[in-house]
Amino acid sequence: MLVVLLVTASVGALSLGTPYVPLNRLPGALLDADRTLAGIVVTELRVPRLVLALVAGLCLGAAGLVLQEALRNALAVPEMLGVSSGAALGVAAPLVLAVSIPAAVEPLLAIGGAVLGGGLTLLAAGWGRSPSAVLLTGAAVAAALQAALLVLMVMADQFDLQLIYRYLLGSLSARTWDDVTGLWPWLLVALPALVLCAPVLSVLRLGDEDAEALGVRAQRARFGALAIAIVLIAPVTAVCGPVAWVGFLAPHLARWLDPAADAVRWLPWSAAWGAVVVAVADVPARLALAPVETPVGAWTALLGVPVGVALLRSGPRKPTARLGAARSDTVRPETRGTGPEAVPSARKETG
Repeated sequence: MLVVLLVTASVGALSLGTPYVPLNRLPGALLDADRTLAGIVVTELRVPRLVLALVAGLCLGAAGLVLQEALRNALAVPEMLGVSSGAALGVAAPLVLAVSIPAAVEPLLAIGGAVLGGGLTLLAAGWGRSPSAVLLTGAAVAAALQAALLVLMVMADQFDLQLIYRYLLGSLSARTWDDVTGLWPWLLVALPALVLCAPVLSVLRLGDEDAEALGVRAQRARFGALAIAIVLIAPVTAVCGPVAWVGFLAPHLARWLDPAADAVRWLPWSAAWGAVVVAVADVPARLALAPVETPVGAWTALLGVPVGVALLRSGPRKPTARLGAARSDTVRPETRGTGPEAVPSARKETG
């Protein structure tokens, strides 16, 4: 299912639009980029946009799983911990205040804002001693940072206001290869940290006391998980804006499809589902109101919130037939007799 969705979204992103490129002409457009208008549009506009959507989804999906596992809460998403709002504030403030900065510095400003939001959350919550306290405090910090963004929007002129508004909803419009290449250094830093972090997340699911008994310092591990999430979220927010609810939906899809796994197995699947969600949402973002483009963050929110709530209500998938058969075998001895003599044998077989 994931491969079919990814291939369909990729073909639609490269073929649909103005000019329309039929599927049989798509390989030629990719190879003849310097000779035809369709080739230039595909290779210089649509391919980097598709790659950026996939990379952004990978980062947001992985960050969402890291936060949810570290805080042991299915509602722990970047939008509710002050990370996304802080990164957006760090990028939007220089634009409103008319401060000229190089494009290469924008990820650093986003990381600074994300560190500000995440640091305020941890500081107010006692440096992550309680997962529930971190989540509740993060929601308050996110609301305060969003209020600061509203103040900036009041101060902005009409042109800057439109730019900020589209940026805050998350947009992939007019992105080029330069935006894509700006994300790779941060991914090279975050990937080894994710590999080291995944086993620790599985231990944190047991609870702080059990994790401490196994040699994992829960408070420090939770702080490190938030730092990894910041490195994943902030560069994407600097380029695309806060693409909403991808970090909420992708981990739930990974768990729903494989409920018996742990964080080590969920992490790559969550990242893959995040890439698919953003790539699929970007197709209607380009075409639904053509020639006007809508922000991709609006479509990820429209897709992510109802599907995520439905997954929460439905719970994990039913056990496999093998597991169900094993459970039925353990229950069957209790039905062999009706008197008191049937109970000891049932306990012996099920114990």
